[in-house]
Amino acid sequence: MKKQIISILIVLIFIGVSFPVSTGFSTSNQQTADAEQSQPVSDFFFDTYVKTLMRIGHKPSIAAGIIHDDEVAWSKAYGYYDLENQKQATTDTLYLQASVSKTVTATALMQLYDQGLFELDDDVNEYLPFELRNPNHPNIPISIKMILSHRSSLAYDNLYWICLSYLPGDPDVEGFPDPWLEEYLVPGGSAYSSSTWSTAKPGEEYYYANIGFSIVAYLVEILSGQNFNEYCKEHIFQPLQMPTSGFRLSDHNVEDIAVPYEYKDNHYFRHPHYGIHVLHPSITLRTTVEEFSHFIIAHMNGGAWNGIRILEESTVDLMHTAHFSPKDKYNYGLGWSITNNLFGKDEYGHSGGYVGVHDLVTIIPDDDIAVILFSNELDSELLATRLERKAFNAINDALFRKASRIAS
Repeated sequence: MKKQIISILIVLIFIGVSFPVSTGFSTSNQQTADAEQSQPVSDFFFDTYVKTLMRIGHKPSIAAGIIHDDEVAWSKAYGYYDLENQKQATTDTLYLQASVSKTVTATALMQLYDQGLFELDDDVNEYLPFELRNPNHPNIPISIKMILSHRSSLAYDNLYWICLSYLPGDPDVEGFPDPWLEEYLVPGGSAYSSSTWSTAKPGEEYYYANIGFSIVAYLVEILSGQNFNEYCKEHIFQPLQMPTSGFRLSDHNVEDIAVPYEYKDNHYFRHPHYGIHVLHPSITLRTTVEEFSHFIIAHMNGGAWNGIRILEESTVDLMHTAHFSPKDKYNYGLGWSITNNLFGKDEYGHSGGYVGVHDLVTIIPDDDIAVILFSNELDSELLATRLERKAFNAINDALFRKASRIAS
């Protein structure tokens, strides 16, 4: 580790920047940005910097892209997405997205909102075939907006049932989504746990709930009459020319997917390619930097990519607006996290962390730039060491400084 720290310090001296630590989605401080503007960094030094940070952060590979002015201004991949077989990562390598998947799932439902099939404040029970209520507050309706913004009072995922479906391949749970969701969410159900619901009133506080986006996907199926994954293929992936993207492992050639790794005890542990069936709308999107850039450009451009519209502009604005609840100030829109960076500029995007995946997608609309960063190591961002988190965030910050130079 000492040698790694020395090597990163040497690289930083060559580049002329400090070691940046991200506080969210945002870039580093103004002094660092000004220094980089006055001293451009060559591609060689930038690549050396990134590779060194990858070693410190134990990332076998990353794939990254910078978007500006409705196009990919820069993209590159580093490292091996399959260490054992020495397969070099490219911007066409498929990466698991973890919670970044929620941006697509929310987009699918909001397309049906554009068709006038529901209102955001509608009680979800107007559409579900079972009664969804917090048993602690049975008389308070749960709206679709509450579910999309993690304010439905759904609290924690019942790990016993979730882990049963974390298996190699595409695990299927009999009866999902119906009646499985009812059995999971309604008291007395065979998969029910009281920990599923918080004591807060619906709409009162923010609670991050993956299972909420399984409900979102079920609403897509109810309102569209299509299987969720097939709906996304037809109405999002095909129009946006994302032919290899999908939520199920069977959609892909596994040879093209970045292997999920976990670094522990000084070596990489190789996980099998897996599915999480009951949470696949929340976690298991697989896509490439090149393909996902089309989706991000559509969200940057008021719902349109390459002249193809997938959302109305007003709907995109709704998704990128923080929906506060009375007792919290967590900035989450409809499937998108909203932050304010050190320069007072709004950012929206999403992070993703799960077994063998750590991703960040960030858009700064005022600067017309976005950064996509995919990697294939980490079982949870919370379990990463402090230095690993610093290294990964430093890569993201370096990409934003590069993006600022491109946009200037």
